Amino acid sequence: MKIYNFSAGPACLPEAVLKKAQKELVNYGDSGMSVMEMSHRSADYEDIQNRAEKNLRTLLDIPDDYYVLFLQGGASMQFSMVPMNLMTTYKRAYYVNTGMWSKKAIAQVKKIGEVVVPASSEDKTFSYIPELKPEMFAEAADYVHITSNNTIYGTRYTKVPETNGLPIVTDMSSCILSEVIDVRKYGVIYAGAQKNIGPAGVTVVIIRKDLVGKAPENIPTMLDYKTHADNGSMYNTPPTYGIYIAGLVFEHLLANGGVPAMQKINEKKAAMLYDYLDSSSLFKGTVEKKDRSLMNIPFVTGNEELDKKFIAKCKAEGIVNVKGHRSVGGMRASIYNAMPIEGVEKLISLMKDFEKNA
Repeated sequence: MKIYNFSAGPACLPEAVLKKAQKELVNYGDSGMSVMEMSHRSADYEDIQNRAEKNLRTLLDIPDDYYVLFLQGGASMQFSMVPMNLMTTYKRAYYVNTGMWSKKAIAQVKKIGEVVVPASSEDKTFSYIPELKPEMFAEAADYVHITSNNTIYGTRYTKVPETNGLPIVTDMSSCILSEVIDVRKYGVIYAGAQKNIGPAGVTVVIIRKDLVGKAPENIPTMLDYKTHADNGSMYNTPPTYGIYIAGLVFEHLLANGGVPAMQKINEKKAAMLYDYLDSSSLFKGTVEKKDRSLMNIPFVTGNEELDKKFIAKCKAEGIVNVKGHRSVGGMRASIYNAMPIEGVEKLISLMKDFEKNA
């Protein structure tokens, strides 16, 4: 039975990528060894990482005045690294609160400087993106932080806020490479790999070069962006195999039309599922239509017992990891780049059958 994995992360990977990795697992090229056992200082591995960076730059049209860093520690590490490196002039930053990960970022930045929360959607269980206006960012600050896509609650920014010239820092963990973006509108983009990039363990940071090198001298060496920028992400041993898989994903995307092609497919997948939810008398979406995510689609029946029965039926039919996050309940379909349209079609078919017999 074909399994469709709707996990929010670690998420499914393109089958073609997994098969290529399987083929190269024991012997990469003519090296006689696996990438997992290869020295990160070897020519073979340096070529792997350099190609991964080059292809990511192509996919996202990343300008030369931005560094691309392959780090560790997940997006959660960035909750601390960002303010440690950027909150250096005014010791103040704006954080828009749109969900659990925004709240976790806010909790970390409070340890370092002053946090101003200009807007929050917590009043309606984070079911929308608050409207942001330039005047909300009138007070001097070092940067503005947003979470571009909210994995748990299924909301996304559909436009980049105007911030009176303040650099925008964004957590794109669950939406990077899913739709076309203008990197130049951001000061920092960071993303855990385990949703649209590759396996868990790699964190991609895209940072404007003028924002690097401002950290205080007492910052731990490994938490200074300059350390990694100056050493090509090889100050210490990088997560080599994770970067290798990410590189295969980048090659796969480039060979299949790049980000614009993925955006069209993602919009189609999301529209199919949202259209059904809007017409269903049993299943309901939980997000305001204007702010719906293309990647994470939460929905409920309104009855916990029915939710449990539906989740069990999904598992029996090969549709796994549709249980909603423990903090919100219900169901959630994460339809990242690697989720084929056939998986969404099967989920909708099962939902229709369940609704008919509920």
